[in-house]
Amino acid sequence: MERSPIPVLTVQTAPYEDQRPTGGGGLRRPTALFESQRNYLPNFVQSLLSSVDLRDRQGCTMVVGSDGRVCSIPTLYHFYPVQRCLWCVCMLIFKNLVLFRVFWLVFTTQIGRLVIGQNGILSTPAVSCIIRKIKAAGGIILTASHSPGGPGGEFGVKFEVANGGPAPDMVSEKIYQISKTLEEYAICPDLRVDLSRLGRQEFDLENKFKPFRVEIVDSVEIYLNLLRSIFDFSAIRNLLTGPNQIKIRIDAMNGVMGPYVRRILCDELGAPANSAINCIPLEDFGGQPPDPNLTYATALLEAMKGGEYGFGAAFDADGDRYMILGQNGFFVNASDSLAIIAANLSCIPYFCQMGVRGFGRSMPTSTALDK
Repeated sequence: MERSPIPVLTVQTAPYEDQRPTGGGGLRRPTALFESQRNYLPNFVQSLLSSVDLRDRQGCTMVVGSDGRVCSIPTLYHFYPVQRCLWCVCMLIFKNLVLFRVFWLVFTTQIGRLVIGQNGILSTPAVSCIIRKIKAAGGIILTASHSPGGPGGEFGVKFEVANGGPAPDMVSEKIYQISKTLEEYAICPDLRVDLSRLGRQEFDLENKFKPFRVEIVDSVEIYLNLLRSIFDFSAIRNLLTGPNQIKIRIDAMNGVMGPYVRRILCDELGAPANSAINCIPLEDFGGQPPDPNLTYATALLEAMKGGEYGFGAAFDADGDRYMILGQNGFFVNASDSLAIIAANLSCIPYFCQMGVRGFGRSMPTSTALDK
């Protein structure tokens, strides 16, 4: 017997005046605000995706991931008695369920496919990589970057455009203008997707392109393949396992980078398993802000001070910020690390083949790159 299409509901809403995205098309607010303000999250995501030109939305693909903190708001499930709440093109993930329950914001954008990291996990650099690889229209990451998670922390949404980069100011302004006049959004509350199962799942939704596809991808694999094409993995593997091996210590700070550190540095490049610490993504990041600095990455700092390790690094929650430490806890600032890369481009196959178009520094007063 043929199944009926899954219904898509239109929900009336009222706009908010405080949803202007900050840098890169992102919205970062206290978790409590998302809990207390009705429709706050779906309003923003509707505005975000409605900012994509209609001709680019027809049957397009969007990439979705999170840093793990989506599990930190379980009370939201009970907050709205009808809609049952945290939907955002993506998901509210409940641990301890065999089948993850997912609520999709499906609205009238004619999106034809969603590509999501397994179990909802994708780092910001991996989302960028996948967008470019599959030529997606953009990507959404549920993250508040290095801000603490949990009920007393922060929740956020970031938007990346078709080139894999953060939304430019013009797009952020368009999102904001839409958010101030938004009157409704559409949702498909009965759609269920198993985020743990790799592969394609197809659904027949009312008033949508048929079928609507959801593809669950390995959170690390596509990004790992990109890194293989950029760096000399053989040389790095020899550095980590050869006769003159260097011992490393990497702290994922219980954020999204845990699976990447394990898979790339340990499994692929041969670093011992105990080289990686805090590699299980947690909704509250173990109670500490996932901020890679000398104040919060104390476990890494103390380990490096002992002199046993020659290289150390820590990552923030979504994997686009880092801290590097040398032996005995020597702090390497970002300006110097960029200069070191620039001085050793001959060691990086990608730049040997493609050349260099320029360097971008986040601290304009630094002279390390010039030297």
